[in-house]
Amino acid sequence: MAMALDASLEKNQMTTAMAMAAIKSAYAYTFTTSISLLLLLMILVAPANGRSHGGSYLARGTSVSVEDGTKAAATTVTILASPNGAFACGFYRVATNAFTISIWFTGSSGKTVAWTANRDAPVNGIGSRLAFRKDGALALLDYNGAAVWSTNTSATGASRVELLDSGDLVVVDADGRRLWGSFDSPTDTLLPSQPMTRHTKLVSASARGLLSSGLYTFYFDIDNQLKLIYNGPEVGSVYWPDPFINPLANHRTTYNSSQYGVLEQTGRFAASDNFKFAASDLGDRVIRRLTLDYDGNLRLYSLNATTGSWSVSWMVFRGVCNIHGLCGKNTLCRYIPKLQCSCLRGFEVVDASDWSKGCRRKANLRATQDFSFRKVAGADFIGYDLLYWERVTIQNCKHLCLDNANCQAFGYRQGEGKCFTKVYLFNGKNFPNPHTDIYLKVPKGMLLSSSELASDKVTHACHVHQKEANTSSLMFQDGSSNFKFGYFLTSALTLLFIEVVLITAGCWIVHKRDRRPEIIDEGYTIISSQFRIFSYRELQKATNCFQEELGTGGSGAVYKGVLDDERKVAVKKLNDVMQGEQEFRSEISVIGRIYHMNLVRIWGFCVEKTHRLLVSEFIENGSLATILFDHQSNSPVLQWSQRYNVALGVAKGLAYLHHECLEWIVHCDVKPENILLDRDFQPKIADFGLMKLQQRGSNAQMLSKVHGTRGYIAPEWALNLPINGKADVYSYGVVLLELVKGVRLSRWVVEGEEGVEMADICSIEILKEKLAGEDQSWLLEFVDHRLDGDFNHSEAIVMLKIAVSCVEEERSRRPSMSHVVETLLSLVE
Repeated sequence: MAMALDASLEKNQMTTAMAMAAIKSAYAYTFTTSISLLLLLMILVAPANGRSHGGSYLARGTSVSVEDGTKAAATTVTILASPNGAFACGFYRVATNAFTISIWFTGSSGKTVAWTANRDAPVNGIGSRLAFRKDGALALLDYNGAAVWSTNTSATGASRVELLDSGDLVVVDADGRRLWGSFDSPTDTLLPSQPMTRHTKLVSASARGLLSSGLYTFYFDIDNQLKLIYNGPEVGSVYWPDPFINPLANHRTTYNSSQYGVLEQTGRFAASDNFKFAASDLGDRVIRRLTLDYDGNLRLYSLNATTGSWSVSWMVFRGVCNIHGLCGKNTLCRYIPKLQCSCLRGFEVVDASDWSKGCRRKANLRATQDFSFRKVAGADFIGYDLLYWERVTIQNCKHLCLDNANCQAFGYRQGEGKCFTKVYLFNGKNFPNPHTDIYLKVPKGMLLSSSELASDKVTHACHVHQKEANTSSLMFQDGSSNFKFGYFLTSALTLLFIEVVLITAGCWIVHKRDRRPEIIDEGYTIISSQFRIFSYRELQKATNCFQEELGTGGSGAVYKGVLDDERKVAVKKLNDVMQGEQEFRSEISVIGRIYHMNLVRIWGFCVEKTHRLLVSEFIENGSLATILFDHQSNSPVLQWSQRYNVALGVAKGLAYLHHECLEWIVHCDVKPENILLDRDFQPKIADFGLMKLQQRGSNAQMLSKVHGTRGYIAPEWALNLPINGKADVYSYGVVLLELVKGVRLSRWVVEGEEGVEMADICSIEILKEKLAGEDQSWLLEFVDHRLDGDFNHSEAIVMLKIAVSCVEEERSRRPSMSHVVETLLSLVE
């Protein structure tokens, strides 16, 4: 009995021990599983250089927003990650407070973007959200709830949103069927396995580091060929494959209408038009992308997984001069071994920082009657021919161009007698033999060749003086030496009569002037020099047919002139002014009544037919940009006291426009080019009120466009917010930073980084931290080195503090210009 009891006890103990072991094992398994799941979840939602809201998919009815606490320096906010970790999707910062929904490569050092939903319509960083609505549509909502972008998946049974290993963002139903995908609407990049079809196209970015749409497109044309096309602001043209070569010679076919192409993971590409290529590093273990870059070149990139950098493994063009639009019109393109653009002789560059704007003539062909031609050997401008002839002499070709007012030049191929008259000088470059020589149409007075000067009569034609050209030709008939007495007698009597009238009138004027009291003379001088209407002929004469150009900008070109009362003036030809004459007069009359010592004085205007011109005072020392950014010692270095005075004067001028003048005005384009310096280096703001002139009478589409200059534009422009004086405050803050530093804000960063705006933000964040510290020794390195340390430290600190407050992304945090004036004056007083 005892033995049976012991055995029973022992059995119960063993059962209990086994049960406890099982329980411990279960707890251990559960704990291990929980840890594993937690680690997996952490991997899936790991942030990519920014905040992470986390998740491998979005369920129907959920939404994610950019939180208020997002760090200013963070470039991305991850929402979804692909299972293999190669791609992430979420909010991507494109400006101070502007975001897109994008997909990027997590392994690249710069978080290279592969796709963007709203590339041309970024949303506000505060209040915007990505919502997978209950109706099944995936939508991006701006801060005000407006849908900026959405998918077409409403009422389709959509269940969730996922980011696949291929980089395709998809909306699927409960059975996993694909209802929508980002592969169906690429931006500038094609990923492996992503099809190229008749319904898809790649559109380049507008510039390095920007995501917005550019001027180049890769697409299937109606003839079933893959092509590259340039869509410029003035002209457009196909530049690949060579449109002058037969498709068969390009090894293409136009008969396969399936219009399909795909990039394989190994690096091979094949399309239905027989276009094929292969990467230089063939293999299936490489992350690749085929991108139409901002310069119009189609390139295949391979990612170095160790360094995060990209290398080019194939591209369409080795020399980029075959790409249209890079150098703009009236230029020649060279590649030696990098892109080099140059203006034709007799032309000048429109914008040296952007050669795609091309060059313009120094002389106005429309104001000239007599022309000749200047030879440009071995060059040609592809396309834009007026007419084409064969077997003609070069003299005949010259006359054909002279007889057509729209002809800008002609090309002639020696030995073949081929003649091409050109209406537009675009895509210019040098060609090897056999080549076509170009002959530019130029005024005779601009010829520099001695042989041309000897054979052609030099004339300077101007419409104002045209009637003076033939006054003596009546003395002779058809160049004959036969004297005509009748003509002589008639001319003599006419001259005698005119002389008597002029002498009589002159004596009467002198007599009346001598009898007039001195106070009347002074009063007349004052009245005649006030704001008034000029005739176009009067301004044409004052500017000598608009010969001396002082500068040009978005609102028009400016020319130097001298009025009859010997006042020097600046005459601006206004562009994009759509109002009628009466409305233009009323608007200008408001601007003409504005007077402040720090604003350029407007003397008058001209409105005749299509001509819209403004006449303002001439400022001797030109723009602040010319002096401040000249590091070649061509201009005197702007001393610190002068810089502080410029900062104060500009603030006073803007405060007057915003708060004190007859009609409050937002400038909308405050930059160093629009700040002029007089002989005493006192600042005067130019071009105020012009934005209002350009907006009145324009359509809603024009009003929605961003106004101003890149680098000085406030974030609210990109976000389509109402514009007020705080936009000028932002631009003023950028100008202040440049006054202290002595260089453009965009040059604070190392060349080659993507996103100039992003680097500026980081620089300003660092500057804020330095200003908050007690050690101010960094100022010596920060302030313009040309001053050799000769500056007022207190004034520099105040200017920088004002600047960083002015460039706050939230405009409610920016000071008013009146407050800025008070702060700057506090140190002066």
